[in-house]
Amino acid sequence: MDLIQSFSVDHTLIVPGIFTSRVDKVGTDTVTTYDIRLKRPNREPAIDVAAMHSLEHIIATYLRNDPDWKDEVIYWGPMGCLTGFYLILKGSRSPEEIYELLLNAFKSVGSADEVPGAAPVNCGHYLMHNLGMAKWYADEFVQYLEANRSDPKIFEYPRTERLVTEDGQHFFDS
Repeated sequence: MDLIQSFSVDHTLIVPGIFTSRVDKVGTDTVTTYDIRLKRPNREPAIDVAAMHSLEHIIATYLRNDPDWKDEVIYWGPMGCLTGFYLILKGSRSPEEIYELLLNAFKSVGSADEVPGAAPVNCGHYLMHNLGMAKWYADEFVQYLEANRSDPKIFEYPRTERLVTEDGQHFFDS
């Protein structure tokens, strides 16, 4: 079975940042999935579940209301490993081109007075939110992005190569 693209990233080397995960053709359109990584996988604690849920709601609302980007946004949601989010946009832009959008989206969390859609009629687990912790994680990521803006590592995925021997054994080399 082929390894899916997101598992071909060397998670022992990845740092927080904004990465192109995959670019797909859907009919005549191009759709790009971005990995918005807040934590170093397997080296830092995962993001608190309730805070992750609040970040999902606040940033999804921000992205879908941004006048310059709202028509490009297809999806914003958490990674199962709770170390970041996936953003799917129409078109194909480099991570550097969406840096300001994401920086501003995470900055917007700091000014949130409430979590949008955190009511039983709007949310499948409306009691599982933590706005205070969401603000803390967002501020941490904003500071990190600003401090590392000129570091190419926050925009370039560390990929692995899948080597297959003649007898079918699989090895990875980064």
